[in-house]
Amino acid sequence: MIAKQNTTFTLRDGEEYIQLIQLLKAAGCVETGAQAQEVVTQGLVKRNGQTELRKRAKLVPGDIIEFKYFTIKIL
Repeated sequence: MIAKQNTTFTLRDGEEYIQLIQLLKAAGCVETGAQAQEVVTQGLVKRNGQTELRKRAKLVPGDIIEFKYFTIKIL
């Protein structure tokens, strides 16, 4: 059994948001952008407790993303 991984992702200085598929790849949840798009399309990713189907959803500080055993808080 894989343990749940709680982590944070800090936006770079000057950035107001990160797109969902970019976050999934940057945080190591998936290996490729194509995989990121596929898991979002399949409805496997939650944003703040709700299924997020927009691949390019703009994530802002305070958002919490859940995918498989990953929980990522945007800072």
